[in-house]
Amino acid sequence: MNAMGVRWTAEQVLALAPDDASRSAGSKLGTAGPWSGRGSGGGAVWGLCKGSGRVPYRTVVDTTGPAYWCECPSRKFPCKHALGLLLLQASDGTESGESAAPDWAGRWLAARRERAGSAARETGGGAGGPADPEAARRRAERRAARITSGAEELEQRLADLLRGGLAAAEQRGYGPWEETAARMVDAQAPGLAGRVRELGAIPGSGPGWPVRLLEECALTHLLDRAWLTADRLPAPLATTVRTRVGLPAPVGDVPVRDHWLVLAQYDAADARLTTRRIWLHGTASGRTALLLSFGAAGRAPRLALPVGAVLDGELTPHAGSGRLRAEPGEQFVPVEGPVAPPPGGPVGAALDAYGRALREDPWLDSWPVTLSEVVPARAEYGWQLADADGREALPLTPAAQSRPGLWRLVALSGGAPVTVFGECGHRGFTPLTAWSPETPGETVPLI
Repeated sequence: MNAMGVRWTAEQVLALAPDDASRSAGSKLGTAGPWSGRGSGGGAVWGLCKGSGRVPYRTVVDTTGPAYWCECPSRKFPCKHALGLLLLQASDGTESGESAAPDWAGRWLAARRERAGSAARETGGGAGGPADPEAARRRAERRAARITSGAEELEQRLADLLRGGLAAAEQRGYGPWEETAARMVDAQAPGLAGRVRELGAIPGSGPGWPVRLLEECALTHLLDRAWLTADRLPAPLATTVRTRVGLPAPVGDVPVRDHWLVLAQYDAADARLTTRRIWLHGTASGRTALLLSFGAAGRAPRLALPVGAVLDGELTPHAGSGRLRAEPGEQFVPVEGPVAPPPGGPVGAALDAYGRALREDPWLDSWPVTLSEVVPARAEYGWQLADADGREALPLTPAAQSRPGLWRLVALSGGAPVTVFGECGHRGFTPLTAWSPETPGETVPLI
């Protein structure tokens, strides 16, 4: 049970798993056999799980976060023991009542909640702002000057590439791109460095790569010029440009409290970082929000929320165009109540929404939309989501067509219209979650 007495379902618990291996291992521990000393109370659940050694692993979960602690050596969050404990709690049909946490669990819970409270106080109004505003201003000016120098150098390199012809990019290999990316890192412009690495991966990547390379070069050139003229841009767009080159996004000062439906959660990893994206929908405000959590390469980020759960809490939106990204408040508390998908529309409305978002952020890869009354259908180029009346359709992205979630969506539809939440971009639509008309209260993850 969570802090408000709402029991998570097994599906919501499994949605917290960082990968399929953890999901499978956690399911095996979701029985009473390996557990002893189980208890719950005060928004937490704890227990001792028998492992391969003589001493069982002590495991505790703060369900108001959620947050996890376990004595096992796993680097995954949550580990299989935390998942198994939550699964056992979800399947326990008896109401055992609340109990006092043992000392080891109580100490961890008290320390974690004290840290959370301190962080909230530090980011509150009384402690906000740098200790030395003048020194902070000088540091910002020096960094801006370095970014400007890097942007000017990148402009020259793009000009040299076009002057020499795109075909030469395949012959030179990835080395020059990595060298340029390193120069952007030296200029403290990680956003530009990331774009350069993406450019370097395009040559020789398949049919039509010169067209894709030219498109991405044009967008990088646009970002360079936008940075160099940021003082003449509208304030929201200027903030977006600063964020795109790699400066921290400023957090707004007006938090939004709502009951947030967890729409989707998935990870994207590269050689340096694992990024977790969590989409939320405010049931009262109608706002869609994106939470980002990061972990070192090979490690799952700590923040994890159960897909399909409704959580009471505050989010503080970031400034800039779109204002999708937000920072969570001190804690989320699951609440009981009916679950309904976000309001959606036809394919044409989704494309219009993506077009409006591009006007505010030309470097946007995709935009969150909800499609209602759509049917998955096979076309000549692959799978698509078509309006029930057949008027318009959106192709699925190549990545979406290769995932098992596609077949889950097809099975859920059975040829009938469904509601689908996902990301609409220039490469197509990536379905993340779906609801059927027969069971609109059941959120079905597709990734």
